[in-house]
Amino acid sequence: MSNEKLPGGPTQDEIMAIALFKLGLRSSDCMLEVGCGTGKISIATAQIASQVYAIDRKLEAIQYAKKEAKKSGVKNIKFINSEATEFLSKNHRKFDCAFIGGSHQLAEMLPLVAQCVRRSIVVNAVLLNTVQTAVTTMKQLEIFHEIIHVQVARSHEVAKSHMFKPIDPVYIIVGEGRAC
Repeated sequence: MSNEKLPGGPTQDEIMAIALFKLGLRSSDCMLEVGCGTGKISIATAQIASQVYAIDRKLEAIQYAKKEAKKSGVKNIKFINSEATEFLSKNHRKFDCAFIGGSHQLAEMLPLVAQCVRRSIVVNAVLLNTVQTAVTTMKQLEIFHEIIHVQVARSHEVAKSHMFKPIDPVYIIVGEGRAC
């Protein structure tokens, strides 16, 4: 990653590993990422899936993610600068799985995502309001599967020894798509 920073920052590696496991990516998959931010998830999934659609409503995020993808050498990501609800309401493509890293309009977005995703939907959240919205909406849609609370701490050297510094906890909400 370059020295530039985007609000929210990239997903931590340990959190990404669990989220990608829950997505259950396959080499033939077409994956959707909503709220691509720095592009870290899109780039990681593009190394497995055949095609990735990465959406973000912030132009600076799309520009940053495109630069990171180019540096990584992946070419199977289609970046889209749009509100997710706008893109999804006009979209006729089916996706195998979806990762949602942005919480903007989550309650309106999840029904649209559920209709265009065949298999797994993973939402990462740090705010309890986002967890509540994701779970409530997924339950209403009858697609809710589970919530995983992840707390990671990394070692740091202190006084010729080591201590652990916690990273902010993340909630991974897992659901299932309805598209056939």
